[in-house]
This record gives sequence, structure tokens and C-alpha cells, in this order.
Amino acid sequence: MKEFLNVALPKGRLGERVYTMFAQAGFPCEELLDPKRKLIFENPEAGVRYFWVKPSDVPVYVERGAADVGVAGKDILLEYEPDIYELLDLNVGKCRMCVAARSGFRDDPDKTLRVATEFPHITRAYYSARSRDIDIIRLHGSIEIAPILDMTDVIVDIVETGTTLRENDLMPIETIVPISARLIANKVSFKFKHEAIQTLSEGLRAQVAAKEAEKK
Repeated sequence: MKEFLNVALPKGRLGERVYTMFAQAGFPCEELLDPKRKLIFENPEAGVRYFWVKPSDVPVYVERGAADVGVAGKDILLEYEPDIYELLDLNVGKCRMCVAARSGFRDDPDKTLRVATEFPHITRAYYSARSRDIDIIRLHGSIEIAPILDMTDVIVDIVETGTTLRENDLMPIETIVPISARLIANKVSFKFKHEAIQTLSEGLRAQVAAKEAEKK
């Protein structure tokens, strides 16, 4: 029996989409698509074991070695800076990290900028590089409310379509960094399970390249 390659997938649509890519790369596990509430799924023949975890926890599982590889958004990697290898941009789950404010907002550099965000590390690094004095208010969810209630001047958040911003009279005013899903690997696993990880990585890379070629 093959040694298992342990894979941490983010719960939700992104994880399901990425699993399809993994299956096409030679690591299928049909049981994964079963609607039961199991969290761990194995395919001994393919030598793969999948488990669903909260998206922000994927790098933790990979860094600690519970997972050999995983898929995490670039936003999570930038925010937590885990000690892992980032192997490939999967070019899915694309969005961007933005600064957003109410329509007509004008920044006053003489005042401390109040910023609501779920990503304090990214926010601090972005404004520090601009020597901008800020006051970070960390919130979890529905942070669009903060400027409306005049609790903050701006927000830093992930923007996909911008619909939620528009519905709350907000608009993106600066893009901090583009975001997409990345294949990551545990550093020890990359050495000792290199063949399996390389096979997976090459299979995924080929799919990414094929999709890019279709767009041209």
C-alpha cells in the first residue's frame, strides 16, 4: 500500500473546486464528495488522505506537519507568514485585498487614519511602508458597517466583485495585493514525500497552464 499524502483542503466552494484539480492530477477520492459530515477521506489506491478544515487553519496544519500539502489563499499566507513552502499559484479563487472607503472620502495626513480590518498584519505592513500613522480596529465579519457608523475612516478587506461595498456606499480606493489560492507544502514532507508532491504539483501546474492557454 502506498504511503498516504495528507492534504488539507479549505471548506467551501474553493476547496471543492481545488479537489477537482487534485483528482485530475492523479489523486482522486470519490468519497470526498459524499454529503455526509465526515471530515477525513482516504483513497489507499491513490495514496491520498484528504481532510476539510477552516480556510485560515490550512497553513497551521501544513506547518505543523499534520498535512503534507494544502491549499490556502495568499491573504492567509501574508497575514500569518507560516513556515512552509509555497509551490504554485493555482490561479483560482482570485480576488484582491483593498482599502475601501465611503464615496467622497478624502484622507487627511495630519490625522491618524482609523482602519477596520480582519487582516492587521497586512494592513500594518502596507501603511508602515507609506509612513502612515494608523489606528487598527480588528473586526471579524461585516466590517463594511464600521465607516458607515463613523467608527473608522476606511476598511481593509478582500474584494471579489465589489457588490457588498457598493450596497453599503463604499468603494475600493487602493489595491494592496492580488489574491489567489496557492499550493503549499510542509518543509519536511517536501523532502521525504518529494515524489508524490512533485507529481501533484506538476499535474496541477499543467492544468493551470492549459487554462491560461485557453484564455489567449
